[in-house]
Amino acid sequence: MSEIYNIVYAADDSFSSVLGTSICSLLDNNREAKRINIYIIDGGIKKLSKEKILGIENKYKNADIKWVTVESISNRLGIEVQKDRGSLSQFSRLFVGNIFNKKIKRVLYLDCDTIVISSIKNLWNLNLKGKTISALKDAFSKYYRKNIELSENDIMFNSGIMLIDLERWRQKEIEKKVLSFISRKKGKIQQGDQGALNSILSKDTLPLPPQYNLVSIFYELTFSEIKLYRSPCNFYSNREINLAKKNPVIIHYTSSFYSIRPWFENSNHPMKNIWLEYYKKTPWYTEKLKYENSRKKKLVVQLTKFGMRKPILFCAGFFQKYLRPLKNSL
Repeated sequence: MSEIYNIVYAADDSFSSVLGTSICSLLDNNREAKRINIYIIDGGIKKLSKEKILGIENKYKNADIKWVTVESISNRLGIEVQKDRGSLSQFSRLFVGNIFNKKIKRVLYLDCDTIVISSIKNLWNLNLKGKTISALKDAFSKYYRKNIELSENDIMFNSGIMLIDLERWRQKEIEKKVLSFISRKKGKIQQGDQGALNSILSKDTLPLPPQYNLVSIFYELTFSEIKLYRSPCNFYSNREINLAKKNPVIIHYTSSFYSIRPWFENSNHPMKNIWLEYYKKTPWYTEKLKYENSRKKKLVVQLTKFGMRKPILFCAGFFQKYLRPLKNSL
């Protein structure tokens, strides 16, 4: 049976080429779908960038791209909302329930920094087992949970890829609850919109098999190094992660202290060549990639070459596990 997929992205112009690359990978590896409706929540994408993205659409018979504008989170709440991670444009995904008409029952939200490397058919048809969303369990220590009013063993998920039951989202008034949480916290939320979503949806989330959201640390670090760096609670096993890496569907190029992401010329990301493969199929391929001039990452790379990997992970982990959540609690 042919599938009709409803996909949501959110981006501003600074990430337009990264968005275009993700869209290209999605369409390239899902040609069997009857139609792929792509809804882009427009956080200020320029006309030229939109033309390039529509140029990608024209290469695929089953693609239909639509632009969506939503009110900014700060205007909606009448307060200054701070970003703790990523861009403020990511808050726009909180309004996903209002973007679609009632006939659309399910959507898949994808961050721009993702590459789809095989069919999403099984992901799209995943049984949510009565939950509102399915998302990847993220590798956060117990101290983060307290800051967003969760118990130390509650699920914390990565909101960069979410399969959403829109009917249940509306019935449970998720948008209203999340906005209320942000207002109560006066716009300062640990992990930004992701933290707000976790605070409301933690107990209403089906853990996503990790092959559908292979974040950077799965490739950069061994399982023992992930434990040293993050001390994650309620997380995947080493076996689950290794199986996912053997059967990947979506790679998520999340930021990290260690690697430079592949849309920079000096990238050292382990999976950069896969990203570049799809980037070369976009209208941006003739443009020279920018150089990431991060002194911190240069230092980390150099120290790693001199056998300092474990001490670096220990120090970074101390900050990540203890100091960062403490800072966010103040």
